[in-house]
Amino acid sequence: MLHVTSSQEPLVSVIIPTYNRPEYLKQAIESAVKQTYRNIEIIVSDNCSAENPQSLVESFGDSRIRFFRQPTNVGMFVNQMNTFKMAQGKYVASLHDDDMWNEEFLEKLVPPLEENPDVILAFCDQYIIDAQGIIDDVGTEENSKAYKRTILEKGVHQPFFEIAVIDKSIPTAGACVIRKEFVDWDKIPPEVGGMWDLYLSYLCSRSGHGAYYYPEKLTRYRAHEQTDTNRSGSLDAQAKIRKGEAEIFCYEQFMKDEIFKKYKLYFKQKWLEAHTTLAIGLLRSKKTTQARPYLWQALSEQKFNLRTIAALILSFIPQPIANQLLGVAVK
Repeated sequence: MLHVTSSQEPLVSVIIPTYNRPEYLKQAIESAVKQTYRNIEIIVSDNCSAENPQSLVESFGDSRIRFFRQPTNVGMFVNQMNTFKMAQGKYVASLHDDDMWNEEFLEKLVPPLEENPDVILAFCDQYIIDAQGIIDDVGTEENSKAYKRTILEKGVHQPFFEIAVIDKSIPTAGACVIRKEFVDWDKIPPEVGGMWDLYLSYLCSRSGHGAYYYPEKLTRYRAHEQTDTNRSGSLDAQAKIRKGEAEIFCYEQFMKDEIFKKYKLYFKQKWLEAHTTLAIGLLRSKKTTQARPYLWQALSEQKFNLRTIAALILSFIPQPIANQLLGVAVK
């Protein structure tokens, strides 16, 4: 049952950037509308999809929904940041257009923020689902372990540097509620691209405020063919280029930050790995000359790395053969 809206409940802005995924978008909006925490606004921002989803959004007949459509495709980052800046709530929560929330997601994450005025965000664990929305039990367990949420204690963590940028435990892009006033949204530079969620975690952790972890799976992250990590061919190449460039920028910024000097060597290693990622994307895009400098730098500044060495060797092999091996030898 939906609990009665209380005048004491602060407004939460649910932001849903979207592009060319009407069927998934419908499920995402539905999961927001069904939240047992009722005092929300839902901002759907369409990045100029081929098919305007306005009629789909309006079909919900919910006055809490605000729809905005970009006149041209402005890119994922700009569309995402615009929704944050449009938010009017005390708290903001980003929901990907292909993901879903459990009905009690906000009901369980907003109270810890209200009870702890110095906490900047509250987050939870998540399920991994496939294209059809079926839970992947193995993938879910692997995901929780990989981001160390299985060993993370419930409650407030302050400071939370390692949780934010080393373990990357905080899914700011879909399983997190953030206190809006504590974040300067203009400090998230466009160069972070698809790594905006990591950069946001970084900004939140360096603020000095705390983070609250609720150890329950309250959201559903969809892994499918349209996500960057699952793309193939030329799309995969472009995804790797975007990821490599964004990671290089992020880790460069982290390395310069005196607050995080304890982790500088870790950031340097991730920065070098990003060079290899970018180079692999360039190789798959047949830009061998552009790729090699990144590989040489990665190789010269880190210990033996098989992935980098394999990519460098492939850059000297005739293109048709290299293209066949790239998908097998290096990821």
